[in-house]
Amino acid sequence: MTDPFKQAGDNRKVLEADESAEGRLDAWLTATLSGEFSRNRIKSLIEEGAVTLNGAVVTEPKKKIRTGDTVVIDLPEPEDPEPKGEDIPLDVLYEDNDVIVLVKPAGLVVHPGAGNWTGTLVNALIHHCGDSLSGIGGVKRPGIVHRLDKDTTGVMVVAKNDIAHRHLADQFADHGRSGPLERAYQAIVWGRPRHLQGTIDAPLGRAGDRTKRAVKREESDDAREAITHYTVLERFHERPDATALAALVECRLETGRTHQIRVHMAHIGHPLIGDADYGAAFKTKANLLPDDAKAVVNRFHRQALHAYLLQFEHPRTGETMHFEAPLPDDLQELADALRN
Repeated sequence: MTDPFKQAGDNRKVLEADESAEGRLDAWLTATLSGEFSRNRIKSLIEEGAVTLNGAVVTEPKKKIRTGDTVVIDLPEPEDPEPKGEDIPLDVLYEDNDVIVLVKPAGLVVHPGAGNWTGTLVNALIHHCGDSLSGIGGVKRPGIVHRLDKDTTGVMVVAKNDIAHRHLADQFADHGRSGPLERAYQAIVWGRPRHLQGTIDAPLGRAGDRTKRAVKREESDDAREAITHYTVLERFHERPDATALAALVECRLETGRTHQIRVHMAHIGHPLIGDADYGAAFKTKANLLPDDAKAVVNRFHRQALHAYLLQFEHPRTGETMHFEAPLPDDLQELADALRN
């Protein structure tokens, strides 16, 4: 089969129908553009007059297509709302003309997106910083050089100008291999890893659902290198056979993939407590705990993950900046309940 694309631009796709094109236009486009557009989206574009067949506008999704036909799709400009400043409290650890370092609470989405166009960290930063935020990350993500999941807490740094953004983005892309960047997390997991220290080297990719990730074979098209180093800091309810019901673990990232710690710890059989996406099957383990601890675990409804340490090189002065944040109250309560 030949490549159906004759040319492609940001807002236009021009395709030439190959030998597979015998049938409905919407069905062929859905198969050809698999991964980019759903069938419903293709149908809507056709009905809106955004598709031409051999130069003529087509509005019927079931229009027949044949080998050699030329199809042009003119994509409408995105109409996502530009984020506005909102008076949302920020826990600021440090701030100057170049950067702001803060502790993100649980439940706060970092930047606007589908289903979360308001009430995000970006909205809070626009209100707090005004026009000083960097725009290099795009209008929807001004100043953002790294992110934490909605229900993950911890230290973040945000750039306040373009020079700072480029410098910080380069450090995060390098993952500390050649500079002072460090990122460390504390997680409370079910069970206790067999080894007190270890490295999880397992590629990650999409898990069907666009928001979830899974360990993939290296040869998979969407597999991306992912490496996590972990150290067991404390064991809870340890038994004579050296097993434990739960453990406090430190994780350090050599790569920065979406949901990396959550997927990697689940992959080795120790998902994070409270992680509904990757650890739901372990929820009944709470029944093995004393009643007080069991009650705390059962009302803990987020992944037990906290980015407690962040270190980076200041983009203007070159100084090594080091920040730590203690466990938030809900995670501290969880640790204390398991400890007792």
